[in-house]
Amino acid sequence: MTPFELLEPRSMREAAALLTDGARPVSGGTAVMLMMKMGVLRPERLVSLRAIEKRCSDIAAASGELRIGALATLTALERSSLVRKEAPVLVRTLRTLSNVRVRNVATIGGHLAHADPHMDLPPVLLALGARLVIADPKGERTMPLEKLHAGYLETTLGRNELIAEVIVPAQGERRAAYLKCTTRSADDWPALGIAAVLAVRDDRVREASLVVSAATDIPKRLAAAEAVLREGRIDDALLKRAGEAAASEAGVMGDAHGSAAYKRELLKVYLARAVRAALENR
Repeated sequence: MTPFELLEPRSMREAAALLTDGARPVSGGTAVMLMMKMGVLRPERLVSLRAIEKRCSDIAAASGELRIGALATLTALERSSLVRKEAPVLVRTLRTLSNVRVRNVATIGGHLAHADPHMDLPPVLLALGARLVIADPKGERTMPLEKLHAGYLETTLGRNELIAEVIVPAQGERRAAYLKCTTRSADDWPALGIAAVLAVRDDRVREASLVVSAATDIPKRLAAAEAVLREGRIDDALLKRAGEAAASEAGVMGDAHGSAAYKRELLKVYLARAVRAALENR
């Protein structure tokens, strides 16, 4: 690992102003430090976010939404009574997200900004309709989470921008589930992940939000599969059509966890399982 200077600002805006050429932000450090040890990253300066004001790690509920500070750890999310009440699907997802040592230090902002398509929370948050508050040296702006990821380990954030807060609409009466297929342990990187959030009335799907990850370069909404489910009564035939639509539209890619052909078949199977799991959950 090459030598570097460590800076510890006290606010998000101050931290954003320090992100000049050769500087990288670090919060939990679970990804950045590994990449530095491997020689993939060689920053001249690290801008630590650990001393940022406490509000940036708070979890609160207001006006039917969860407001999660970007520096909240994944363990804090998992243990939060507010998250359990307003978006229980997040708590269920976190139980098999990496291991407890990582969850104790990894932050939600870093989790999203790392932009690895194998991450578990992005598809769930995207399916719930999450938005991000982005800070820069001059102020803040809000954007949909679906606008964040540009490609493998790439985001649309400017050099002087940081995720300050994640805003998640309450799950409410919607039913939701996240399923993943791993080729090794249950908390390993998934070969495929899929989130399903459904609004159901009179035994019919009125609205559907389906997002696939790990099999694609960024988390992707499955609009064609959603259209198949909408206004339908769930049965094996409908789920088969939705799975085929998803496999056709997703742009599945192969990697060390499985070939593209294998992942397309996984998508068909796991979409049906995720929808059925969502129908059983709140």
